[in-house]
Parts: sequence; structure tokens; C-alpha cells
Amino acid sequence: MTAQRIDGKSIAKKIQAEVTHRSQAFLQRHGRSPGLAVVLVGTDPASQVYVQKKRNTCASVGINSFSANLPADSTPQHLLAHIAELNANNAVDGILVQLPLPPHFDPEEVIEAIAVDKDVDGFHPYNVGRLALRAPLLRSCTPAGIMTLLHKTGIELGGKEAVIVGASNIVGRPMALELLLAGATVTVCHRFTRDLAAHVGRAELLVAAAGKPGLIPGEWVREGAVVIDVGINRLPDGRLTGDVDFAGAEQRAAWITPVPGGVGPMTVATLLQNTLFAAERRMGHAHE
Repeated sequence: MTAQRIDGKSIAKKIQAEVTHRSQAFLQRHGRSPGLAVVLVGTDPASQVYVQKKRNTCASVGINSFSANLPADSTPQHLLAHIAELNANNAVDGILVQLPLPPHFDPEEVIEAIAVDKDVDGFHPYNVGRLALRAPLLRSCTPAGIMTLLHKTGIELGGKEAVIVGASNIVGRPMALELLLAGATVTVCHRFTRDLAAHVGRAELLVAAAGKPGLIPGEWVREGAVVIDVGINRLPDGRLTGDVDFAGAEQRAAWITPVPGGVGPMTVATLLQNTLFAAERRMGHAHE
């Protein structure tokens, strides 16, 4: 068996086309485009690349991008004051503060300062709590993007044995909540998990989100499993690789996401969806 590849790029392009269409309708209805503020603190090279990509993608779908580049030595008070201004700005529908922040910032404090109806990253405790209580509004972008990938690929989740490797607030935990909501039986593995291989071997759906290259050997993967690899790790030779040994896993899985070109494009596409959803909801025209 050779797994079918789940093409995140092509699915993300379809989502972007839909967002473009709805953004145009929003502009005609309200006389302005949906607005996303992307805040970058410092000069981390990877963050600069991600932020520029988000801003460029916004422009391509008709979302107005508000840029804020703050110096690395900005005080937490300066950043919080800037977020307060964006919260009050009616032209801004979504606010994203690029993580990681410089070490003298408390990321939780920054995330909680963002208005819950503009939290397009879906990281605010209110929005994660809504998901936990089965009444989601703004959903964390990577897990929600993965759910779209699975849905568009026609993969049925009800009753499936799902295993998530990695328990971060950004991916692992909200991913578990998304899969629970979809009716899967969910196991979350983390650094204290004993016998990771046994858990992975049970998984009909495996989501690898630990950020450790090659953590999961191909021979661990269950025959016929769906493998979603969230890891994006740069090797010393410059190549990007995931958390799963792709070559080995591809011989056993039924479906697998490549790295790059799998989950990554869906995260950005979901950010655009969230921004549009936030804009429509704030203007009283939530999209069904």
C-alpha cells in the first residue's frame, strides 16, 4: 500500500477563492473590506516570513491588512496599549499577535488582552472554552484547518480511534476538542506518555504535533491509518521535515499529509476564514 497524499495546497486555494467571493460581498454590503491586524514584535526571521506571508495572502483575498511591527525592546505595556487601540478600532475585525514573543512578554497576558470577538487565532481562553463546551465560535486555526482537510477528503471521524502526539495549547489540546466534537475516541500523548509506540500503533487517525523531526518511525503507523503531520522542522541541510518518518509511513497509511504542502497552507486559509467570520459576525451577518 502507498498512501494517498492529502493536498493541503489545493484545498487551501479553494477556501481562499470562497473567502475572496465573500470578502467582495462584505465590501459591497458595508463599504469596507474585512480587516486583520497582524502584530509582530522583534525581528525573529521565521516570524517575519510567516507574517509577510499572512499579509500577502490577506491582500490576495480582499482582506485589509493592518501592519504593526514593534521593536524587540518594546515593553509589555506598549504592546497591551496597542492591542487596546486595535480592540477599539471598528475597521479591525481580527487581531493576531505573532508568536513566539520576546522572552520578557507573558504570552497568556497578551492573548487574553485581545477582544474575544477579534481573536482570529482562536487562542483566547473564552474561545477554547466555547470549543470545549461544544459551542465553538472562533476556532484555533491549525486544528480547524485539519478538520477541514479531513472533511474535504471525505474521511469519516465518528467512532475512529484518534491519537494526538503533542499537547500544546496551539495544536494538541484544541485538536483533541475538535476530534471529540466530531465523535472520535481521542488519546493525547505527551512527554510523560509511556510506550508511545503502542498508542501510535492503535491510531486509525494519527495527528503528530510534537515539533520533533522523525519522532514517529514509519513502522509504528497502523496499516490503513490516516496520518496528519503538523510538524515543520528545518534540518541542518535546510530541508523541511515533519514529525513522522514520511517514507516509512507512506508505505503503511491510507492517507498522509506531506511536509511542506499539507497542514501549513490550511492554517493560513483558516485564519482568513476566521477573519471573515469575525467581520460578518461583528456586522450582524454571520455566514451560515
